[in-house]
Amino acid sequence: MAWWEALFLGILQGLTEFLPVSSSGHLEIGHSLLGTASEENLLFAVVVHAATVLSTICILWKEIVGILKGTLTTVKWNAEKDYLCKILLSMVPIFVVGMFFKDQVEAFFGNGLILVGICLFVTAALLFLSETLSKRTKKDAHEVRYVDAIIIGLAQAVAVLPGLSRSGTTIATGLLCGVKKESVAQFSFIMVLVPILGQALLDLLKWTQGEIVCTIGLMPLCIGFVSSFVTGCLACKFMLSIVRRQRLIYFAIYCLFAGAFAIGLELLG
Repeated sequence: MAWWEALFLGILQGLTEFLPVSSSGHLEIGHSLLGTASEENLLFAVVVHAATVLSTICILWKEIVGILKGTLTTVKWNAEKDYLCKILLSMVPIFVVGMFFKDQVEAFFGNGLILVGICLFVTAALLFLSETLSKRTKKDAHEVRYVDAIIIGLAQAVAVLPGLSRSGTTIATGLLCGVKKESVAQFSFIMVLVPILGQALLDLLKWTQGEIVCTIGLMPLCIGFVSSFVTGCLACKFMLSIVRRQRLIYFAIYCLFAGAFAIGLELLG
């Protein structure tokens, strides 16, 4: 992988991890356009995902520190402990998928862009429905409840498919459940931290044991990490602002075009 390819893919990952357009789907499209073998460059995917996790921590560090401080500094039940329990509950579905269906999920990657295109269409439909229906229930919007946490967690588990946006699916699901816009966006970004970091650590362990072959040099990995981190910070702040203003319809339109492009690229390529 050349340095400019790493830069392009890093920027692509950083932007699309937080914008509701599917980072996994765009990376598949990016690999297809560049002719790079995504299945042989798993370590690169781990590195850029770790970078976007770090960007989430940088943008939401006050909220994260507040949750940890409120949880660890007192034995009494409080709002921070309640919030952390909801985060942990939301992780259960993705944990089940990661433990028992990892091979089946990985089989979807690197096998063409038809599925990516279809999933981008599904993402577009979810974004359109969430913006349309949530406007009708705006006055009744509430904070994340335990039932919302498990439903949003189920949405995250389904969003492991390439082309189905994790942030878009979880935010749209939360809005359809009647959760406040600001609350569901923050919850969506925080709930993914532990699963991504956990998967990254497992993959790095496999790499050190020789189970994962890396065909990428150190320079492209560093370029990919930095570009993904910087653009991830920008995209995270931008997405939080966008959700507050309820402008997801534009991303729905984009996903329709991106899905059509992915399918066209596969059929014509």
